[in-house]
Amino acid sequence: GLANSGVSGNRKGNKTQQRTMKLAILAALVASASAFAPMGANSRTSVAMEAESSRREAMAKFGAAAAVFLPAAANAAVGESPRFSVFGLIGDGTSYSEGAAYGSDQAGKVYSPYSVYGEANEKSLYKSDSSDYADRKKAILAETKVRLGKLDGYIAKKEWFNVKDELTRYMYETRGAVRGLSKTVQQKEKAEAFFQAIEATYTAATLKKGDACSKAAASSIATLDAFTATL
Repeated sequence: GLANSGVSGNRKGNKTQQRTMKLAILAALVASASAFAPMGANSRTSVAMEAESSRREAMAKFGAAAAVFLPAAANAAVGESPRFSVFGLIGDGTSYSEGAAYGSDQAGKVYSPYSVYGEANEKSLYKSDSSDYADRKKAILAETKVRLGKLDGYIAKKEWFNVKDELTRYMYETRGAVRGLSKTVQQKEKAEAFFQAIEATYTAATLKKGDACSKAAASSIATLDAFTATL
């Protein structure tokens, strides 16, 4: 009898502990769920008011910053019409518009109604017949002859890539100088002969034809000298 009563008491104690644990777990779950519950009406109203206030402050700051960069012409006086220019034909010539008000606010005549640059005249900085430009082009021809003189050494060593490189990395300047100095028909004919000679040299180097490349290289120097002699 005593044994049975002891077992019964243990079972009741275990059941009481289980209930206590279940209640503790339930309370913890309720507390966790309350943290994710939706905010009340008062909280939502407060957040909305703060967002609206922040938006207004941001817009006010943006407007103040933009006003600093607006041109003075935009601040028209009361009763004053807006300043503008339409293709230089109508509008206010004192406005700051594309093309410097299309020439209506410049002292001299411009190149075109849509240009900010004046017409070429005796006061222009660039003069096509200036000796400075001619001397620069002649210096390019002198450097070109030095570079062409290196071709024989490259051809003898069969360094075809060096031949082609020498004919491309500086000859762009050479062509511009030759064309710029060609004024007469005779000069233009000699310039064309020179161009054909350097092109023949490049082609022979591409095909790796030594004899043809040597002859073309010699011709390029001779035709350059013939052109230079006409200057």
